[in-house]
Amino acid sequence: MTHTPHSRRTFLQTAALAAGAMALSGGATNRLATADGDTLHVATNQYPWGTFYGREGRNFDASLDEALGEVASCGLNGYEPLATSPADVEKLAPLLKKHGLEMRSLYVNSTLHEETGAEKSIQDVLAIATKAHEIGTRILVTNPSPIAWGGAENKTDRQLETQAAALNRLGQKLRDLGLTLAYHNHDAELRNGAREFHHMMLATDPQAVTLCLDAHWLYRGCGNSSVALFDLVELYGKRISEVHLRQSKDNVWTEVFTADGDLDYARLLRQFQQLGIKPHLVLEQCVEAATPKTLTAREAHKQDTENVRKLFAGWPDPKQKT
Repeated sequence: MTHTPHSRRTFLQTAALAAGAMALSGGATNRLATADGDTLHVATNQYPWGTFYGREGRNFDASLDEALGEVASCGLNGYEPLATSPADVEKLAPLLKKHGLEMRSLYVNSTLHEETGAEKSIQDVLAIATKAHEIGTRILVTNPSPIAWGGAENKTDRQLETQAAALNRLGQKLRDLGLTLAYHNHDAELRNGAREFHHMMLATDPQAVTLCLDAHWLYRGCGNSSVALFDLVELYGKRISEVHLRQSKDNVWTEVFTADGDLDYARLLRQFQQLGIKPHLVLEQCVEAATPKTLTAREAHKQDTENVRKLFAGWPDPKQKT
């Protein structure tokens, strides 16, 4: 049994959240991923830390001061939590500042496929986004909620049309605030010819809705297909503002992110270079039931960070500036 997107929501909705300082200026057009000097800016999502801590019998939220110190000790520059309210953003901002972690991006859930609830969800997201923007966040990542995690039920065509229209409105409103909306998916959106994923891309304005490329969920959702992943990047690559990085071997999530495995990240990097994009890099190297258990969360993330910097070391400085 593996960890699922549902476990992400269950974990993150109960987790304390954080927000940091320095802005990623330029919104959707700025692909710069560097921090001070020549050090490549690498962030981590909150979810993988929960999976590592969970298998160690620890609670990531028990002492967030200590936990974020551990995150920073891996050489990471940024932290992408999930926020459920503006208060969440305010609450932990001092901790990120203390540990020198930026929050260039923020993950916020939304429910947009029903006309009766979409507008409320939009307003809830905007309230969080407004507070996050005040302290430097520039990318807001959202995965519009599926009807059933891991089930057979799918959204109707009417619901997909409602969701795309709402996602577009949200993106336009966030753009007015100076933030970039990045659409995120798991595997459910790739069912039935990837009808939900494609419609979210084709029925929204690229200036309002960008893509958070979760490379491994695209791979897994398309039946463990690298062909599908690279084709989707070819189709929508110009819209990628952020990338979630995860690797697997024989279709099982590995403890450490590497360029080689089921996903050819060196090839993905070459695609980015050909497209002329520099997305925000966010590690999401999680563990699941079949993952080998040889490293602690800190040991694994330290290696992750070093490997990402080695892989992306050849990126030239982009024309845009932070």
